[in-house]
Amino acid sequence: MIKEVRSVISRSSGTLVQDFIGLTALVVILMASLFLPVFA
Repeated sequence: MIKEVRSVISRSSGTLVQDFIGLTALVVILMASLFLPVFA
């Protein structure tokens, strides 16, 4: 199982960074949408 996970990570290392950036953007949008009604 761990060998499979490592091979998947090594094969998709280029897209892993893009996925992390996308996930970060989604979290920022979620947080902004939750705090937006406080300021409106």
